[in-house]
Amino acid sequence: MKKLLNRRFLILAAVLIAVVVVAGVSAQDSLIRYASYNSDEGPRGQDEAMVARWNEANPDQPVEHSTTDHEAFKQAIRTYLVADPAPDVLTWFAGNRMAFFVDRGLASDLSPLYEREGWYDSYAPGFVALATAGEGQYFVPTSYYWWAMYFRKSIMEANGLTAPATWDELLATCDTLNAAGIIPITIGTRAPWTAAAWFDFLNMRINGPEFHINLMLLKESYTDERVVAVFDHWRQLYEHNCFIPDSAAYEWQEALDFMNRGEAAMYLMGDFIRDSVPDEIESDLDFEMFPVINPDMPIGIDAPTDGFFMSAASGNVEGAYDFLAFIGSAEEQQFAADNLGRLPTRLDVDTSGFTEAQQKGIGLVQSADYVAQFYDRDTTPAMAEAGLNAFAEFISDPMNADVMGLLESLEADRVRIAAEQAGE
Repeated sequence: MKKLLNRRFLILAAVLIAVVVVAGVSAQDSLIRYASYNSDEGPRGQDEAMVARWNEANPDQPVEHSTTDHEAFKQAIRTYLVADPAPDVLTWFAGNRMAFFVDRGLASDLSPLYEREGWYDSYAPGFVALATAGEGQYFVPTSYYWWAMYFRKSIMEANGLTAPATWDELLATCDTLNAAGIIPITIGTRAPWTAAAWFDFLNMRINGPEFHINLMLLKESYTDERVVAVFDHWRQLYEHNCFIPDSAAYEWQEALDFMNRGEAAMYLMGDFIRDSVPDEIESDLDFEMFPVINPDMPIGIDAPTDGFFMSAASGNVEGAYDFLAFIGSAEEQQFAADNLGRLPTRLDVDTSGFTEAQQKGIGLVQSADYVAQFYDRDTTPAMAEAGLNAFAEFISDPMNADVMGLLESLEADRVRIAAEQAGE
């Protein structure tokens, strides 16, 4: 009898353990892991609200949300994608940054999701093309934003100035503002990606967007005289004291404080700048296209596109599909447009309530001859790292920097990286 009871106890214990294990596996399978770089205050609040709406409506498929500092995320994502468990859904960028993970088999083909949700029709064709690699779609583009020369209207008007439309006007504007004791252009380069915007626009304005993109694709040489011309123009800005001193001491938001306080007049930045401008001066903020340098060249503009993708190592494919469908829905894009002012990638989002600034930004992008993503999105990660380091070295001492030495080093990197890619 005692042996029978012991046997029944062992069977019961085994059944209970099995139930617990199955329940645990089931709970684990239903969990959706979401890794985000939206660490700035405005986007983070939007991100958290989005996850809260999902979790409230889908208690059986909860999203586990983690946020990493925006800059740190760019390095950490490579570890995330090979972790066990890996995140199911991640924030990321269009362009070469996305292609890098697609080429290495680290991103999932989302074509079935596009088909299921009818996204081939509801997303603008250009954004479907941006999400496409080969025959599949690997990215859910949800918003884009423009880069432009932002300025304080009151400061410019008080000094008899308008936004510079040409290179000569830009240099003259710097001279006038300096004479008035005002910093012409603020910039924070502690994280050097902000300097890359200057390289992008100078290169596109001097040499045209076609040359710029071919350089990003490693098809042109960094020692080409056309690239040398970019740095010659960049140095002219320092000769005219256009920039805030010691820009490497500041993050981009810290440098914005100079413009917020009225101590600086201009800032070359993406439209997300408005997230960090106090409400009381937002009406004093305006922007214009980066000045023309060579009028014979087509106009290029940086308009980075942000979105989401699914890890190839996702442990919850169906859950990831459902969450991505929610993120990419018209309702969520409408919410982001209304609350953060992000420009939607869907065709069915109502933009009639957009502000004058938003409508102006849309016109800025639509009037451009070519829309680029951004230096560190249009080229490979390895080349982007080398380029950003070179830009940081140049702006640390622009009047004495060995430009040819920097470009020869970048060219060696380009040749090596191109050869490594060819051998893959």
